[in-house]
Parts: sequence; structure tokens; C-alpha cells
Amino acid sequence: MLLSDITLVLPTRDEAHNIGAFLESVPSPMPLVVVDASRDETPDLIETLRPEHTLVLREPGSVTEARQRGASAARTQWLLFSDADVIFPRGYFERLGNLSGHAVYYGPKLSEGRFRAYYRRIAMAQALSHACGIPAASGSNLLIRRDALERVGGFDLRLSCNEDSEIVWRLRRAGCRVAFRKDLAVYATDHRRIERGRLRKTLHSISRCILLYTNLMPQKYRTYDWGYWQHRDG
Repeated sequence: MLLSDITLVLPTRDEAHNIGAFLESVPSPMPLVVVDASRDETPDLIETLRPEHTLVLREPGSVTEARQRGASAARTQWLLFSDADVIFPRGYFERLGNLSGHAVYYGPKLSEGRFRAYYRRIAMAQALSHACGIPAASGSNLLIRRDALERVGGFDLRLSCNEDSEIVWRLRRAGCRVAFRKDLAVYATDHRRIERGRLRKTLHSISRCILLYTNLMPQKYRTYDWGYWQHRDG
């Protein structure tokens, strides 16, 4: 797999304080599609810092809509979904080049600064869940083959969060091979939601994922985020 085979799809909203470090960690030849809903200078910074191999679409909407819009705009065989509050470590993209045989790959999100233990525990839970047959993917670090995504109809646009886990469950149920790779870690640079409460964040994700995985969540509630993005910019 070559870098030219992969488009990095990035939803952004008011990420001016994060976007510089994120872009520095991305290889300059890699195609990047940004779907931006910012009220700050994020899109202008992206166009200034990375003028080549970059498409910035200024379209308001949910993170799920942004991921799907970016996927539709991309023209490569593979789609790498991420978020602006992480960085890719040295060697990450070289390891992508050695992947083959699966339609979906995902890795953990760790931290080199604050909350290291918390992120490590989440990564361990991801590995355990995957070993039990239930992928626990994160949209910060998710690689999907384009034809597989199209085969299942793309992301569920009714979801305002947990769209990353849900799409991988549908892909796996459709017969796609899914791999969790501990060596494909990204590193968080912004911990706002964790600062507002690790227990709250964890319980929110677990409860919603259980309802979505078991198909027990009423359709009319799929659009609600249960306060997931409340005070996100505060």
C-alpha cells in the first residue's frame, strides 16, 4: 500500500489550536480531505500550512456527515479517518504500507502527556473487545477500504457520535475482515472531554455502544448525542 493509495479524511470544528501539530505529523504527499464546520480560523490555517495535496470543504454538519462527505470526495482505494486532536508518530505511515488482507484496520489512541494510564486502559479494553469478536474502533485512527465502505452504504448519518464503532460493526457483519493493530497508535494532544470527567466519558461511550450494537436504541434517539458535545469548546 502506497501513500498515494490512501486519502486522509479529517472533520474539523474550531481546531486552530490543534491543527498545526496534526499537519506536521502527516506526510506532505498524502492526499488530505478536510470537511470543516469551524467558527475560527481553522480552514484558513490548513490552506496556509498545507497548500498542496489538500482539499478543504467548508460545510457545516455533524462529525458523521463530515466523515461521509470526505469519503465521497476522496478518489483513492483506502480512506484513513482521523481527528485534529491527535498526531501520528514516526513510522506510522510506513507501517500502513505493510498492511494487506483486511478491509478495515484500526489502532489505539494513546497519550505521551496527560492521562497516559487512562488511554492505556482504553487501548487494553479495545484489544479485549476485539479478541471477543466485537471491534471497538475509534474515528481518530480508522483505515477502511473504499469499496467496503460503499458496499454497506457508508456511515449512518443519523448518528451524531459513535459512528466509528457502528460502521465497523456493519462492515464485519457484511463479511469484511477487521484487524486491530496495537502498533498503529496515534497520540492525543487535546484532552478536553477527559478533563470534564473520565467516568462520564467512559459510561457515555459504553452505554451508547451497547444499545447500538444490540440494536436496542430507538431510531428516533440515534440523532441525539446525550450531551457528548456539550460545552465542547468551553
